[in-house]
Amino acid sequence: QVRLVESGGGLVQAGGSLRLSCEASGRTFSNYAMGWFRQAPGKEREFVGVTTWTGGHTYVADYADSVEGRFTIYRDNAKNSVFLQMNSLKPEDTAVYHCAAGGRGGRMPEQYDYWGQGTQVIVSS
Repeated sequence: QVRLVESGGGLVQAGGSLRLSCEASGRTFSNYAMGWFRQAPGKEREFVGVTTWTGGHTYVADYADSVEGRFTIYRDNAKNSVFLQMNSLKPEDTAVYHCAAGGRGGRMPEQYDYWGQGTQVIVSS
């Protein structure tokens, strides 16, 4: 069992930045794919980005087109944590952000086994 706890959400003006954190506990973290998804009111859960282990100490990142170049995912395996650095935020980035862990990773929610409760991000115009 893996437990995920997100933090770092809040209210920010358009153009600003936030860094979200997700701390994992319960199992070996380093070889899990760690993804970020978001869900706005009345909308489906949407892929944001993922960092996937490819062997050894190598990870690859993948991002949704809507956040490419603005958001960055990085992880600190020593702290069992993954982070989402969000820059140049837009009002349309407003959502509850969830981190997820899974063996396969990918862009679909069903590819993940464990989910955090989420942290709210509000971007004002």
